[in-house]
Amino acid sequence: MQTRTQRPAHGDNAPDSRSDTVQRLNKAIASAGFCSRRKADELIFAGRVAVNDQKEDNPARQVLAGDRITVDGRLLKRTQPFLYYLLHKPVQVVCTLHDPQGRPTVLSLLPEEARKARVYPVGRLDYFSEGALLLTNDGQWANRLMHPRHHVPKEYEVTVRGQVASSFLEQVRRGMRLADGTALLPAEIEARSGHGGTTLLRIILHQGINRQIRRMCADGNLTILRLRRVRIGHLSLGTLPKGKLRPLTAQEIAGFA
Repeated sequence: MQTRTQRPAHGDNAPDSRSDTVQRLNKAIASAGFCSRRKADELIFAGRVAVNDQKEDNPARQVLAGDRITVDGRLLKRTQPFLYYLLHKPVQVVCTLHDPQGRPTVLSLLPEEARKARVYPVGRLDYFSEGALLLTNDGQWANRLMHPRHHVPKEYEVTVRGQVASSFLEQVRRGMRLADGTALLPAEIEARSGHGGTTLLRIILHQGINRQIRRMCADGNLTILRLRRVRIGHLSLGTLPKGKLRPLTAQEIAGFA
């Protein structure tokens, strides 16, 4: 299981692809709530920090979850490891941990380790949509993915009934204005003929408007038969079976840092 106690670093300080929990020493001290990262640097440079009973003067030193870190001889209490998953959400599953209507939630698809660590969905897929969904208990990492300024691209495969007018495709590419007045950013869209008189749309969005594709298609008088998210940023759903999940690798986690 890929676990971390803080978001991964870039460049030479990024964790490798091992399954061990790896992070910089200064981040480990800060994430434990002992002090700020800058103050941790000062403590390390002053020779007040030891790793496994050996003094350490390098804030970028990589430490593992099982390493013993002390500050002035005081054992550092490490935080609960962060977990990161990619889930293939089926249709008719709610992207919440509890549903007042008693419908199945993503919680029922998670292993016991994830439930105990209180992971939660990063963003949403509606009840009748399926595909890629990220889950974590790392709030800072999740907020980065969901913040509008980062515009993490999300790719969808959408099957609609009948043909799609070229005017609709151009509207989407220019940036639609929905019937309720909501202005949308330009999106990438391609259309090709599907089976049984359907059209398969490939849509890449760069914003997170609630039920955006369903609202776009409703305004274009299109009936959605299937809506599937196949990619979030650099993470593709690939061959992950429906209803299954997998832990992210260190490189995949760092790609959103």
